[in-house]
Amino acid sequence: MVLVSHSKEVADSVARLAVGLAAGQDSAPVEGAGGGPDGGMGTSAELISAAAHNVDSGAGVAVLVDLGSAVLTVKVLLAEGDELPENTRLVDAPLVEGAIAAVVASAGGADLDDVAAAAEEAYHFRKV
Repeated sequence: MVLVSHSKEVADSVARLAVGLAAGQDSAPVEGAGGGPDGGMGTSAELISAAAHNVDSGAGVAVLVDLGSAVLTVKVLLAEGDELPENTRLVDAPLVEGAIAAVVASAGGADLDDVAAAAEEAYHFRKV
């Protein structure tokens, strides 16, 4: 799983949080791809592509994003066809809650379809 944010700190922190909440269970690798290539705010196609290749184990890569240009950058990479590992999917889910749900599903042995579904269901998590 790759978590894309306009902030490196946000992407990396959400990745650590999600893995930590999986209670040490084995899960698919999770990597943040945040910020621009210079370390400032933004998104970077190169960082996203590198993170996706780093976590790819052949079972597919779920990509969750925060907003705007992160979505567009991933869509462009997917359209190019050769920048991301085969079976990479942009998942329509909230970044934090979706990442946690996806990592927990992965730790339970879910495949990419079920991991994506778990992340997408996070839109329905009520807080009050």
